[in-house]
Amino acid sequence: MKKPDARLLNPTTQNYLRQQAIRLREQGKRMGEIANYLGVHRTTVSGWWRQYQQEGETALKQQPRGAKLGEGRTLSLGEETTVQRLMQAHFPDELNIDSALWTRSAVQALIACECGVEMPIRTVGEYLLRWGYTPQKPLKRAYEQDPQAVSAWLETDYPAIKQRAQQQDAEIAWGDESGLRSDAQVGRGYAPIGQTPEIQPSTGRVSINYIASISNQGKVRFRLYTQKLTAQVFIIFLERLIAKRTRKLMWIVDRHPVHRSDAVRQWVHNHQDHIEIHYLPPYSPQLNPAEYLNCDCLARGSL
Repeated sequence: MKKPDARLLNPTTQNYLRQQAIRLREQGKRMGEIANYLGVHRTTVSGWWRQYQQEGETALKQQPRGAKLGEGRTLSLGEETTVQRLMQAHFPDELNIDSALWTRSAVQALIACECGVEMPIRTVGEYLLRWGYTPQKPLKRAYEQDPQAVSAWLETDYPAIKQRAQQQDAEIAWGDESGLRSDAQVGRGYAPIGQTPEIQPSTGRVSINYIASISNQGKVRFRLYTQKLTAQVFIIFLERLIAKRTRKLMWIVDRHPVHRSDAVRQWVHNHQDHIEIHYLPPYSPQLNPAEYLNCDCLARGSL
């Protein structure tokens, strides 16, 4: 019967066979007897015994195969650390590299500048993958946004709202408005490659607006309307929002002029036992979960 190649066995089995071979050899068994008993080649047993005599107990454990970490790489670990640090701390144009974002070509130029290595673009991609970098679409942020105001909202304002809601057993929800048009390109459908489906939209354009509220627990309430957003339209939604509620509502919205109009402020003051309105920092849609509801609605064409 053909004996198996011990190198193809899993590490646990190899370790067990090594230990048994050394134990039998120390008991005076011959190499051939041990090989027949364990079902391996005689040369394998001889190699194990020789390694045990040279290295002792460490020879009984299977050592990791393949190249060690960092072996065979173009860049040293120190150079890899330097490149990653520069990528995290700077944009390419800050380092005189002609690119707004870190692309493979930009990283290639950085490696050439810092390490003096002309690395193939494919190898650059392998390094980025090894470092845990993936190509991502950059987030957009309004240039008018005040980072200090955003930090104050996250660290002070919202925690205070949350604490106030807990004290009053109130519910926190977020509001926003958006709209849909019949000629908007929304949704996707499956089709064979190269055979893009066609639709025939109506020549008449129809639009619909909606105002929505989503709670921290994911409960959504919304109202459709066709006219322009006014204080009256907004107040009608507020009335329906607090109708038949058993808990007070802490509602968070952006700083749209309608939200801060005198009529809305007066209405909220008259119903302060049922609702409070709090405002987000200017130009900070990323803080409003209702914006994600809008994105989902616009992408899928359904609310």
